[in-house]
Order: sequence, then structure tokens, then C-alpha cells
Amino acid sequence: MNFRVDEVEEKRRLDIYLCEKFPERSRSNIQKLISDGLVKVDGEKVKPGYKICGGEILEVADFEPTFTEYLPENLPLDILYEDSDIIVVNKARGMTVHPADTVKSGTLVNALLYHCKDLSGINGVKRPGIVHRLDKDTSGVMVVAKNDNSHINLSEQIKNKTAVRTYRAIVHGVVADNAGVITGAIGRDTVDRKRMAIRPDGKPAVTEFKVLERFKNFTYVECRLKTGRTHQIRLHMKEISHPLLGDTKYTSRKNPFEISGQALHSYTLTLTHPSTGRRMNFTAPLPEDMENILKQLRD
Repeated sequence: MNFRVDEVEEKRRLDIYLCEKFPERSRSNIQKLISDGLVKVDGEKVKPGYKICGGEILEVADFEPTFTEYLPENLPLDILYEDSDIIVVNKARGMTVHPADTVKSGTLVNALLYHCKDLSGINGVKRPGIVHRLDKDTSGVMVVAKNDNSHINLSEQIKNKTAVRTYRAIVHGVVADNAGVITGAIGRDTVDRKRMAIRPDGKPAVTEFKVLERFKNFTYVECRLKTGRTHQIRLHMKEISHPLLGDTKYTSRKNPFEISGQALHSYTLTLTHPSTGRRMNFTAPLPEDMENILKQLRD
């Protein structure tokens, strides 16, 4: 494949730039591809540390991932709704959505392949049917496409913001405002590519929030995504000094409760059915770990 480097991507290491373009690939894998001459800049072989300055043409040969066949696995699957076009699930905390270089089994995709047999092929063998994602340690409602027409339709709804997603979260501190809007452009962290960051040159991001309950040192909130950036709620709540409970990636605050990962749950998803045109709303009840934390806080 050939593509031009954006003018805004100035003075960036080539390997880091490609990691941001292809986050499913490890940095070591990308560095090897560059070193092996499978990536050229304006027709010339370069080293992984080559600094791009914008406007160059990148030629990437044999760059599409070559995966082994991912096998169906009989894993627990909490199905909220299913028909011939879509399947809506309540993803468990701790389950990765799709396979990657370092994760080839135990994912939601493996479970779906066992249950559904046929899924949309738009995202290839690695992410069949996956229209949108949740972090591994975020639980809750997700829709998956069973065919290409449904996939295209659902993707457009997400892009055009006609699909509405709300989340429930427990955050550190007592949020003073009853409701608010958080803005802050998001891009990949320049030091650690596994993290995201609020950056002036990032993609625009908007999160609406409202307080559901206040406690002595914590607050139970609902967040509504106006955009869908990676780690958006986690970063935006941190930006207003109320990071998510259990979020070890973005806060060092002490977590006195039993929960593996951030206390964040995809609570509702409203969409238009891709075939019938009917407006549908799905709700995934809070997981047991978050319910237990709220009970302790109320007590």
C-alpha cells in the first residue's frame, strides 16, 4: 500500500508514526518490517528511527497482518439480543474484544465465532463483525454485525453520532457540578504508545457527564459520548481531576475496593436497526464488582 504522510506529522520517528497508524501491530514488529526493507520513504529504504517531516510517500509492502486461523471457542457469552443482522452482547470485564499479535484466544471474537458461525467480513479475519470496541477492562453493551450490510449501516450510525452510548463510572473525589461537558483533543501519547493523552494536535473529543450519586471520597457518574476516541472517558474524567477508580494506567490514586481494571461500564446503546429501521435501546446491567462497590459506599 502507498500513502502520503500528513503535513501535521512533522519530525516524527517513522516507527512511532506507523505504530499510531497501525496500533494493532507491536512496535518491534513494525521496526523489523522497516529494517527488512518492507517500508520505503519516497522509494528509499530507511531505518526505523528515520525522521519524517510530512509530505513523503510511504510504500509499505506485505504490511497487512498475516494471521493464523482464529478458532471458535465455547466461552461464556451474555447475549442481550440477536437476530439475523446483529447480535448485542454484554461484554465481561477482562475479556479482550478481538485477537492481536499477543492475544490469539479467549477474546470476544473467538466466542462469537463459536456462537454465530457467520459474521461480517469487512474487518477481515482478525475483527469479524466488530463495529466498535470496548477496552479489555471495560464491561458492557456492544453491538456486532452479522453481515456486511449491517456493518456498513452501523458504522455510519456511529460515525454520524445517531448511535448513542452512555456509560456508568465510579470516579475518585466528589464531583461538584451536577452535570457538565468535557472537551479536550485526544491523541496517542508521544512517549508511551499504549497510552493516550490530551493533546492540542489530537482528534476533537467531547464527553457529557452527570452525577448520579455522591459519596465521601467518590462519585457515581453517567457519561455520554459525543465522540468515540480511545480511552476518552478515562482521560476526560482525569482532566477534571476525577480519574476512574481502578484505572492504573491514568492514575496512581489508591483503590480500596476489589475490582480488576477501571470502574467503567457501557450501560446503554441506542441504535437504528440496519434492516427494519426500528429504533432500539439496549441496557447492560452493572457488573457485580461495581454493584458491590456502590453498596459499600452507600453503607
